[in-house]
Amino acid sequence: MISTSRSFRWKLIAITAAAVAALGCEQIRRPEPAPYIAESSAPEHQEFRWSNGRAVKHIDPARAAAPPETDVIRSIYEGLTELDPRTLEARPAAAEKWTSAEDDRVWTFTIRKDARWTNGKRVTAGDFATSWRRLLALGEKAANRQLISNFVGAAPHQPATAPPVETFDVPHAIPDNAARIGATQSLRGSTQPTKNGNTDSSGRSGESVEQRFGVDAVDEVTLKITLVEPDANLPKLVANTIFRPVYGGGRDIDGESVPRDVVTNGPFRIEEVGPSGISLVRDDRYWGHERVALARVRLIPAENAEGALEAYRRGEVDAVTNAVFEPLALKLLAPYDDFRRTTHNAVNLLDVNTLNPPFSDRRVREALAIAIDRDKLTEGELEGSTRPATQFLPRQASRTDGLLFDPVRARDLLARAGFPDGADFPRIRLVVNRNDTQQRIGRTLARMWKQYLNLETELIVKDIAEMESVKAAGEYDLIRRGVVLPTVDELVGLRTIFGPRLETAPERPAPELKRFDKRIPEAGGPNAADTDTVVPTDDGRFTESDALYDLVSIPLYFPTSYGIVKPYVRGFELNMLDSPVLADVSIDNNWAPAKAK
Repeated sequence: MISTSRSFRWKLIAITAAAVAALGCEQIRRPEPAPYIAESSAPEHQEFRWSNGRAVKHIDPARAAAPPETDVIRSIYEGLTELDPRTLEARPAAAEKWTSAEDDRVWTFTIRKDARWTNGKRVTAGDFATSWRRLLALGEKAANRQLISNFVGAAPHQPATAPPVETFDVPHAIPDNAARIGATQSLRGSTQPTKNGNTDSSGRSGESVEQRFGVDAVDEVTLKITLVEPDANLPKLVANTIFRPVYGGGRDIDGESVPRDVVTNGPFRIEEVGPSGISLVRDDRYWGHERVALARVRLIPAENAEGALEAYRRGEVDAVTNAVFEPLALKLLAPYDDFRRTTHNAVNLLDVNTLNPPFSDRRVREALAIAIDRDKLTEGELEGSTRPATQFLPRQASRTDGLLFDPVRARDLLARAGFPDGADFPRIRLVVNRNDTQQRIGRTLARMWKQYLNLETELIVKDIAEMESVKAAGEYDLIRRGVVLPTVDELVGLRTIFGPRLETAPERPAPELKRFDKRIPEAGGPNAADTDTVVPTDDGRFTESDALYDLVSIPLYFPTSYGIVKPYVRGFELNMLDSPVLADVSIDNNWAPAKAK
């Protein structure tokens, strides 16, 4: 996350305005003769210069949660699958094919026989098995460890409590603790490299992890994965960077540095590491090297968004991502063709203390949820930098499903719960972190609940460090939380949001309706007392419909992320996972700006 002080914000706004003014921009409208933020000319070579945040700290796939580390790892390591950056569908990578059995509980991946490490040795199923056992052995030091929790034998031993309070502000930024690992130490455990300097064909290399872990290298090209719960999206899940294999038990990457001579298996390898950034070159040993257009990639760090934007304007970089722009700067940049925006795979929500009456009544929770005008919230207090969240998962959310704004029904629900026109309802204790934006959001929510439900709200402001203790003590009715979702897998996404609460879903009445978002024509109409806005599933699986029915949390908005990309760059796709694939990128050396009419 790039923090911004008041003076920095004004500097960023000033430099953005200067860049726009230099091109003859009138206010924030796109000037016809200059559709781009800065003048551009196509380079002569297939070299891509990318400003993707601050300096890279390490290149360990198991410990990387966010850019810029994940950007490098995605380029130099290859997993079983890769996500198409445009569709987010899984496509073959180190695995050429896969099959599932037992209702998607058992998966078999076939490793390419021509997959190679940069030292020329074969990539085997055992390499993946050993790397994933290392990931499991890292415990809390691993990034996004919940992604592997559905593997047999991998469930962490922890008390059934709610997930921790994470916070992120808007515009989009990764939580401060998302990529923080802790003290540097050896991460190899007792792994002993064997055959190929890496592992034997079974993938078992002496780690102190139970052998019933559901990952087994059947032979050099066959990897078998056994899950606890069925997951039809497993090929998408294993595209995450934590599942990339590492060579030699990870002995060369267990510190906080970027070694130049590390052995990797991706389309690019590290050429140089220095104060000016990291240089990657195409690896000719990579099985798909003929389809990789870029000969070189330069990852150029920037301390803040101001510096990244200035480098882009001067033509020193071809793309800028992982930079936090202020709302006014976004408005100035938005009209230009080289500015890009996408919904980020994260959600900002309110956790409900269901142990406190009357919040234990789901009718009350639904009333609070649908009395929120999310369009007004995102366009007003958040200045258009976010997207309304009527559901929990941004991948499948729309403006026509889920918790739609319905104050009439909200009042009816509250009355049915015993609080007509808000009478005798206790003052709501709403806890937010000490942040100007979040305090404004809290005040807006309080006004909406007062206007539509006649409820009073006490806004309680706490430092981020205090939020966990407040939640643990139960000294709240609603508390704000932000969650970054590292995958588009629904099952894992819900586990990330709700944690162990998924294991014991509450008993629910048998609903009359079987449609996701069926609504009554008007409050008080026929069967109004028995009709639910959202209906749970009844097949034993916990789905997003179940989460929307239970409403132990109330979604508010999805953050958005931004990028600036030169017009001659092809194939650089921004998406909700912040996962562009450099093997798809090329430079159009013949590009030229259109002539003004």
